[in-house]
Amino acid sequence: MKKEKMTNPIIVGSLAIVCCLLWGSAFPCIKIGYEWFQIKDTGSQILFAGYRFFLAGSLTFLLGGVLERRVLILKRSSIPAVLGQGVLQTTLQYFCFYIGMSNVTGAKGAIINASSAFISILAAQVVFKNEKMTGKKWLGCLLGILGVVLINLASGTWGEGFLLQGEGMMIVCTVAYGISSVTLKLLSKKESAFTITAYQLLFGGALLLLIGKLLGGHVEGFTLGSTLLLVYMAFISTVAFSLWATLLKYNPVSKIAVYTFSIPIFGVILSGIFLGESVLSLRNFIALLLVSGGIILINKSK
Repeated sequence: MKKEKMTNPIIVGSLAIVCCLLWGSAFPCIKIGYEWFQIKDTGSQILFAGYRFFLAGSLTFLLGGVLERRVLILKRSSIPAVLGQGVLQTTLQYFCFYIGMSNVTGAKGAIINASSAFISILAAQVVFKNEKMTGKKWLGCLLGILGVVLINLASGTWGEGFLLQGEGMMIVCTVAYGISSVTLKLLSKKESAFTITAYQLLFGGALLLLIGKLLGGHVEGFTLGSTLLLVYMAFISTVAFSLWATLLKYNPVSKIAVYTFSIPIFGVILSGIFLGESVLSLRNFIALLLVSGGIILINKSK
């Protein structure tokens, strides 16, 4: 798409929300997938993630080739950086995510994970001269994190203490994701969004498959329904990561990263729909308003 379209606030906001909606839908899908594929241990969780992301890389490679009318081939000079992106954005992030989320409450995990927007904005300030941390950005991030905190307020959901394999893993996951947004923007100047996404998912997913196997993981229970679920989860990554890479190519990191505060909101709403949980409450409505306010504030022009 042309640069003027990809910097249009309405188009940018719409595409960013689509990405976050897709990522939010992954939360109930993962829970359902654990049940359908009979996944109970860490090795199987990592192996399941490997299946998802390697399949996503394959789909991205095929879809990108059709849309760009060429075989997606990396420039030799880009190979180390793109493979490194795969390690950071896929392998490290999701290895820590799957282990961390199994050892912390959902509320605490959502709060820690949502702080990745702060990491992205702060890292962008160091790397890019046009990315400056302002009072408006601080306030927008504060509103976003307050919305995430509010939607996860419930009795008995916070747990106690600090575990390296729990909160520690989630913090590493959050830092990896936050930094990966900045490195992705740097890479987008050298390769197309589909090329970067395809190869980083293929390589990162392959490493997750290897790690899952080494940890003794196994995935079984393949039926038509469970296979379609896995394909949808791969589709989430294909579309969302490709769109996200395109948005970061043409826009400041801060204007895009702030939308990630909406991921837990969508996760709660969609979990309610598909897992039968109650979501129609004043608390959830206020949380949505806070997150929306943060997004609008950071994207508001002078």
